[in-house]
Amino acid sequence: MRKHAIALTAATLMSVTAALAEYPEKPVSFVVPWPPGDLEDVLTRLIADKFQEMYGVPAAVVNKPGGGGGPFPGAVEVATAPADGYTIGSFVTDVPIGGPQIGIPELSPNPFEPIGIFMTYPFVIAAGADAPYDSWEELAAYAKDNDIALGHFGAPLPPTQITFAAAKTSGFDFASDAAFDELNCNTLASGDVDVINTTLQLVQPCLGDIKVLASIGKERTALTPVVPTVQEINPELSVSLWNGLFVHKDVPEEARLKISAAAREALKSPQALDLIGQTGVLIYWQDPVQSAQQIEADAAVLGKISELLEQ
Repeated sequence: MRKHAIALTAATLMSVTAALAEYPEKPVSFVVPWPPGDLEDVLTRLIADKFQEMYGVPAAVVNKPGGGGGPFPGAVEVATAPADGYTIGSFVTDVPIGGPQIGIPELSPNPFEPIGIFMTYPFVIAAGADAPYDSWEELAAYAKDNDIALGHFGAPLPPTQITFAAAKTSGFDFASDAAFDELNCNTLASGDVDVINTTLQLVQPCLGDIKVLASIGKERTALTPVVPTVQEINPELSVSLWNGLFVHKDVPEEARLKISAAAREALKSPQALDLIGQTGVLIYWQDPVQSAQQIEADAAVLGKISELLEQ
């Protein structure tokens, strides 16, 4: 009986070891629900490359932008894919928080759990060089008597909600607003809108030719150190604009651990570290527990902002 029990234990251990070795055994997709070129795309590609290097299977980034309405088509694709760890979402703040709130069936209730949050965006509110205002305070004064059009990535998204709330608490509203897939130097140069909220990466090529009025986040960006944050303008508007890796809640733990290991190694690479000085991005790693706590805290603040905008 003892030999039989030992044999069964050994067989069980071999079975578990084999199961762990099975992932990954086919190509893996990292879904970025935005066009290529921004920081979340660049860093996710580094993670995909490291995953491929570590585990010997193809790993690719799939860009699935949402047509000016935010990242939700890409999020839905991850939510409805088999929960086997072969489809991984690289998501911003609003996917786990905003998706359920705006009633997308595939995202409500939130079907995702974090592998880890790995970056904070240097997000800015900017105007063209010929704008008749040089700061947020001057914009607020000008907008009380003049129409200002805002360009954003989607009205329900946290950066847009924060910008709306900052305007309201500064005593004005944008006369109009519109969603874009990309918000860059050309958006301002074309005159389609007066002000945009976008990532610093997308306007970095023309940074010396535009006016950055405020940054969104808890810290000033390294590339715009004299520009105040929205949180400095109004301390109640304190939300982190981050990006992290997410999987369906039913994805096995062994897959999560391997995804996490590849991500953590990629974020130590010289290419990732160079981005800090080049773009002002904050790169770090928050584990699943820390990430869940971050999401909960940001959801509470965004809930208060939503209430403010409904008043």
